[in-house]
Amino acid sequence: MIVAPSVLSLDYSRMKEQVDELNASKAEWMHFDVMDGHFVPNLTFGPDILKGFCKMSPLVKDVHLMVSDPFFFSDVFARAGADYITFHAEALDNDDRSIRDLCDHIHSLGCKAGISVKPFTRIDAVRPFLKQFDLFLVMSVEPGFGGQAFLPASIAKIETLRHWLDNAHPEALIEVDGGINEHTGKLCRDAGADVLVAGSYVFKNDIQKAVESLCL
Repeated sequence: MIVAPSVLSLDYSRMKEQVDELNASKAEWMHFDVMDGHFVPNLTFGPDILKGFCKMSPLVKDVHLMVSDPFFFSDVFARAGADYITFHAEALDNDDRSIRDLCDHIHSLGCKAGISVKPFTRIDAVRPFLKQFDLFLVMSVEPGFGGQAFLPASIAKIETLRHWLDNAHPEALIEVDGGINEHTGKLCRDAGADVLVAGSYVFKNDIQKAVESLCL
């Protein structure tokens, strides 16, 4: 299981200390939430912050774009050091051609491409793209804020995606983001998830122990 702690929940008064602890943990990825205050009602990080994390940590940089213009921001964050760039189908009005074009563009930037939908968008929205994307992100909370409770209906989405991908593109990863802790992480793992994003659970507890509990 890949654990991708979300730096949205990092204690920025203890930034270096917590990043050092994260680097020493079993986490393989770092999840970086980009919010523009428009697609979701919150504002977070710009590219210079990602550049700083790239200097501080060797972990894979997993960038989640919750923005209205993912074409523009994919360029910005690819240049800043992103390894994975995930965008929301809803940001492109679920338009198949635009989604395929952006996926191809992200690949042309040298990054892996991910796609996500909000919790109340049907998972069928990503089915046309099973062979094209490297990562499928299941949002188990409404995107925009950390610390929300896990939505149980997410488990069925993970199971459905796992079945589709096992038949169409088994190398693709299923990532789950929102309300992840030791209990919900196990539910997601058993349903077929490959990557767990956890923010509050990691950074508000003993970082190394919290990460290890999700790796099991």
